[in-house]
Amino acid sequence: MSLVRLISRSSLALALVAASGLASCKSDSSTTEAPPPLQTGPAGPKIGFPGGAQRLTKPQYQAAIADIFGPDVVVPPALEPDVAVEGFESVGATGAAVSARGVEQYEAAAQAIAKQITSEPRLFSRVSTCQPRTPDDVACARALVAPLGEKVFRRPLTEAEVTKLVGVVTSAAITGGSFEKGALYGISALLQSPFFLYRPVVGERDPEDPTKLRFTAYELATRLSFFLWNTIPDDALLEAAKTGKLDTHEGVEAQVTRMLASPKARNGLRNFVREWLRLGELDLLQKDTKIFTTYTSDLGAIAREETLKGFEDLVFERDADIRGVMTTRRAFVTPKLASMYQVPAPSATGFAPVELPEKSGRRGLLGQIAFLSLYAHPTSTSATLRGKFVREKLLCTPIPPPPVDVNTALPEPTEKEKTLRERVKIHFAAPTCAACHTAMDPIGLGLEQFDGIGRFRTKENGATIDPSGELDGVAFTDAASLGQAIHDSPAFPACITRKMFLYATGSLPTADLVPTTDALNERFVASGYRMKVLMATVATSRAFRVYVAH
Repeated sequence: MSLVRLISRSSLALALVAASGLASCKSDSSTTEAPPPLQTGPAGPKIGFPGGAQRLTKPQYQAAIADIFGPDVVVPPALEPDVAVEGFESVGATGAAVSARGVEQYEAAAQAIAKQITSEPRLFSRVSTCQPRTPDDVACARALVAPLGEKVFRRPLTEAEVTKLVGVVTSAAITGGSFEKGALYGISALLQSPFFLYRPVVGERDPEDPTKLRFTAYELATRLSFFLWNTIPDDALLEAAKTGKLDTHEGVEAQVTRMLASPKARNGLRNFVREWLRLGELDLLQKDTKIFTTYTSDLGAIAREETLKGFEDLVFERDADIRGVMTTRRAFVTPKLASMYQVPAPSATGFAPVELPEKSGRRGLLGQIAFLSLYAHPTSTSATLRGKFVREKLLCTPIPPPPVDVNTALPEPTEKEKTLRERVKIHFAAPTCAACHTAMDPIGLGLEQFDGIGRFRTKENGATIDPSGELDGVAFTDAASLGQAIHDSPAFPACITRKMFLYATGSLPTADLVPTTDALNERFVASGYRMKVLMATVATSRAFRVYVAH
């Protein structure tokens, strides 16, 4: 019997978990189901968490593999795609199913990773230090799967799970003729388990309120680590769960303080910003090079990194008022970005900070190429896309989609209508368009001094651009004063709080969460709008640890 046939195409790991009576990703012709809703046990009533378990997103999967096996292990890029809900993949991952194709992709990825680990002694020594006396050495198999399984599952394995995995390793070792061949299938089985691919929720009664269910200590450890670090818990966090330190507010607070002081917290912030501002879409950035001659295929990635470095600087280097992201003249540029911003490059290679000139008109996020190029068309700017971004991402004002039968195209420039401001008047004239476009277009027109790739200009088709406008009763004269108006708006920090809570919890926004986010925002405002305080406040809140029964 060949090793390939030893494990069925539907995945040994899934069959292994199903056989043990645990939650599984059961494959059918169309989808793979997430673990079933949690319950408190045979003696108590069923109590469900909203949304159910969260599937690991692609970045989380990649980060987890790096933390478990080392950063030099290559993760195959073909995985089940993430789907954004409320603008966040982390929210879309709640209760997300896996397609039949996705099961095959996870299986192929697990086997490819396991093959790397077991075929390279340097890598294998990271997970197995036991010297097997025979290919099917039970003691070495147990020494492999128990500690490795704890990292992969983010909790200790049960004795039944260890026994089954040891059986997988020893059976495959006999067939393959070596301990490494057996380990290959044991590692592959762990990586295909729903206990790795998902963040399962079982829960336990909240001792402070029997009508509520709180996360178990290991579930909370996982929840904290993916929120603050976007990866799996480290040994210290798992030990805190094991010893009961996460059962108290003081214990959680101590771990959150430690975690925010770790370099890994930068990864957590970066992923939040990437999802919030949709910066991942810069990988697909395309511009017409006949119009935008300075565009190159690497511009999207460079521009994204500038934005992320700016957030890192405000939050971790300076621990400053996060609203400054709208008004700062400090930018992190490469020689290419410096050229596009028309400033001297501070470094011949890589990123370096620079202070943009006072008279440049370019300030903060709204002056960055990441935003300006992403929220524009391949051949032109878009007042609508840019205004919609400000409304929905920065001020949390939802804009409904246009009617399906409405033509959204704008007329071409003419001698009488050279600028976009003149041509978008058609949006305000149509009754079906006016309400939404009145909320979006005047904001986007304030950014018209930046073209579709983010270069500064004062004229369009030979006509002078008017970048003035009004934001919720506050007049602005250009992009810089628009950024100041957003900075000063109470809706901006309140929106950041709401976005952070959704991202952290994976919860859909509901009316009953408004008091919670309002209370979190009060703490955020009182802290001087410091992002680390907001992250800590969310992570230590009861809303992060407990759900109301229904």
